[in-house]
Amino acid sequence: MSAAPHQPVLLAEVMAALALKAGDVYVDATLGAGGYLRAARGFGIAHAYGFDRDPAAHALNQDLAGARDVTLVRRPFAELVAGLAEHGVTAVDAIAFDIGVSSMQLDEAARGFSFQADGPLDMRMSQEGPTAADFVNSASEAEIADVLFHLGDERGARRIARAIVADRPFSRTGELAALIRRVLGRGEPGKDPATRSFQALRIHVNDELGQLDAGLVAAEQLLKPGGRLAVVSFHSAEDRRVKAFLRDRSGSAPAASRHMPQAAGSRPPSFEKPAR
Repeated sequence: MSAAPHQPVLLAEVMAALALKAGDVYVDATLGAGGYLRAARGFGIAHAYGFDRDPAAHALNQDLAGARDVTLVRRPFAELVAGLAEHGVTAVDAIAFDIGVSSMQLDEAARGFSFQADGPLDMRMSQEGPTAADFVNSASEAEIADVLFHLGDERGARRIARAIVADRPFSRTGELAALIRRVLGRGEPGKDPATRSFQALRIHVNDELGQLDAGLVAAEQLLKPGGRLAVVSFHSAEDRRVKAFLRDRSGSAPAASRHMPQAAGSRPPSFEKPAR
């Protein structure tokens, strides 16, 4: 573990949930700084596959690239099935997701994820495609407001969107954060007024909720009977999606009634919640 510069907050809990054993094939869907994958290797697993769309994560874990029991895959976790198929793998024993932005991304001002230090208004995990600046400088006022409200729970979304359109273009995180603070005023105690908006823009730029939906379906397809899935989420929208997916796939969704009968062809449960 000493090679990993960052230890995930819930490392022990995730390892316990995965119940890894000798001979298992493990997938770390969010490689990041490598904390989960490095810990997994200590259980005698047969092979670990580390997925991440961020080239910085692969550079950080370059010492693992030549390991006999590790394969690093530069793909988003929505592409787990295709990425593993390239290596002849169609079924695995355990998969872990740690959803959202990582500390290594937040700490690098040049990536534009944080307003704590001024940097380019970027926010791209893959470092490819349209940036956050591209979005705020070209989207309509309504589109910006929808993103801020639905992905950031920002009650001042309309006022912020109106101000962005009036004052754009923006190229720096500091510029946008300053505008949001002017629009919202002091905000909640102990919380920067720009927090929700930056979160919403990051989620939008990286299609994080769409990626999550596709990643969960991919995990369902890949896990062997008896396989284990562990998902760590920090944002309410992510949390709701994961819980809804697992309720549906474990047969725990609300039962049908005479007012809303069960849809024909409903799938049998594919997951079982572990006993507490």
